[in-house]
Amino acid sequence: MQRRQFVSLASGVAALSAAPAFIRSAAAQEVPGLSAKSVTIGCSAAMSGPLVSFGNDIQQGAGAAFAFINARGGIHGRGIQLQMMDDAYVPDRTVSNVKQMLGDGSVLGLLSCVGTPNNTAILPLVEEAGIPYVAPITGASSLRKGSRNVFHVRASYTDEVQRLVKRLAGMGLKGIGIIYQDNGYGREALADAQRTLASLDMKPAMEAAVATDGSNLADVWSKVSAGRPSAVLLATAGAVSVDLVRGMKKHAPGVLMAGLSVTMPGDAQLKLGEDGSGLALTMIVPDPNRPRIQLVRDYQAAMRAKGHSEFSQGSMEAYVNARVLAEGLERAGKDPSPAKLRSALASIRNFDLGGFVVDYNGQAPYVGSRYIDLGVLGSAGRFIA
Repeated sequence: MQRRQFVSLASGVAALSAAPAFIRSAAAQEVPGLSAKSVTIGCSAAMSGPLVSFGNDIQQGAGAAFAFINARGGIHGRGIQLQMMDDAYVPDRTVSNVKQMLGDGSVLGLLSCVGTPNNTAILPLVEEAGIPYVAPITGASSLRKGSRNVFHVRASYTDEVQRLVKRLAGMGLKGIGIIYQDNGYGREALADAQRTLASLDMKPAMEAAVATDGSNLADVWSKVSAGRPSAVLLATAGAVSVDLVRGMKKHAPGVLMAGLSVTMPGDAQLKLGEDGSGLALTMIVPDPNRPRIQLVRDYQAAMRAKGHSEFSQGSMEAYVNARVLAEGLERAGKDPSPAKLRSALASIRNFDLGGFVVDYNGQAPYVGSRYIDLGVLGSAGRFIA
């Protein structure tokens, strides 16, 4: 059995698995993840391994959102529980976790499972079970093919890659190289970059696949040195990105680096320090450190209430995702079911969280946001532009 963890969201809200069956209402017994006092949502994410930062961000951001909601009475009188299971970014473990949650009927829906290969592996289970699934942590366009149960929030990697490549080309940089994670996520981003460059009558100056554990970084740096690109697109994710960028600063000084939103999680940005200065990244939610809009102010207040003083794109994305799920639960009514929650989510149109709008347009594929911005990191690990 994989490690299972309930994120504690508010005092007095007990985990569903601990609630004796005889105290549940008859209606609750018939609905997975539902008791008289709580509704449980499942998540399989990396809580260990190379993408542990993503699991931490979900715990913090979604946990802060649900705690804020629960402290004000929950949704129709029920507190929201987030049941997280560790998969260490291993797709087979993600499948095992989701099968377990579906098999024991412990969750009403899923939220923000992490990774392109992981989500690719579980989507058949989601479709077969008919369980509503909000905000996968992946922007892979291959996973946006019309599923009736999946409600994406973030913009796609295709959109992110196009934005980055066109910006680099617009700066007059002719030699653009590509470093990509050697898995489904990286290879799909590579194809997006190749197509975008081709549309501009350009070819990659070099291409290099990096192992998720970073075991071949020396070979990657050698390919960069041999290719002599002016700029490099980083389609990587998690801990490997930190060592990759540090090595690039040493082995290929002067090469401009630009990465996707998942390339550098918040704690990784802080670890980089001076080495991250000048790194350009796409942002799929507004800057979490600039409270210019109501969404960011609400996010910061919820995070501080849980004792978190560091803000990041990852935890803010998780906060937004949790707010979208909560809106679906609110619309599903006092007696939610998977079918009611699915219909409620599909009904979301122009949902303004305070300067950030989610709209599912009433039909699959459900993609709530296409927000993309560009930021440049300073030496303190925060965006300065």
